[in-house]
Amino acid sequence: MPLKIKELPEAERPYEKLKMHGEEALTNAELLAIIIKTGTKNENSLQIANRILLLTDTLKDIMDLSIKDLISIKGVGEIKAIQIKAVCELTKRIEQSSTKTKKQVKKPADIAEKLIKEMRYQKQEILKVIILNTKLETIKEVNIAKGQSTQVNTSIKDILTEAVKLQEPNIIIAHNHPSGNPEPSNADIEFTKKISEASKILGITLLDHLIIGNNNYVSILQKISTKGYRKS
Repeated sequence: MPLKIKELPEAERPYEKLKMHGEEALTNAELLAIIIKTGTKNENSLQIANRILLLTDTLKDIMDLSIKDLISIKGVGEIKAIQIKAVCELTKRIEQSSTKTKKQVKKPADIAEKLIKEMRYQKQEILKVIILNTKLETIKEVNIAKGQSTQVNTSIKDILTEAVKLQEPNIIIAHNHPSGNPEPSNADIEFTKKISEASKILGITLLDHLIIGNNNYVSILQKISTKGYRKS
């Protein structure tokens, strides 16, 4: 019969450990055990948490588990599964939150970090267009298309429509690779060149095409050109 959490030494109980030493002192399993709260007749919450972590390669993978997936794990009922999904979604929203003030974009890194937080957990490819004014301040972000896990289909017209409508002269496009590898394919590079040429006809400058991976990105225009963004 496993020890109940309350039977563990006080310094090893997740609740007490967090209270004494702060949340950063806890292991992933201990943090997850706090969310799970209670165990079963055969396992305490810490043991269940360790089993969940053994089923995934990284913490990020927990976010990909559905309620049905979680319930299939012995010791995780519907309430526990819902609690875990709620914390995962809250984590996503915290990462995605940003100030509403306009931010000037002078180089890929100025916007890539924000896009990584927004797009890294997506299971499908999403194509996003960021519209910028003459000062290179972001005016609007639009999700243009959502595709399969390996590709997204859209037209050049769809990409440029919003910038034309807002009469703004600059755009950045970005899409994610759910595999986590941000290296562009030949098709990505050719598509970027076509958008750049079409943009010029309409008086719009394509500043970049960013590909977002798990925790990194690649600037296609930096790969095919030495030109940087304009500076104020």
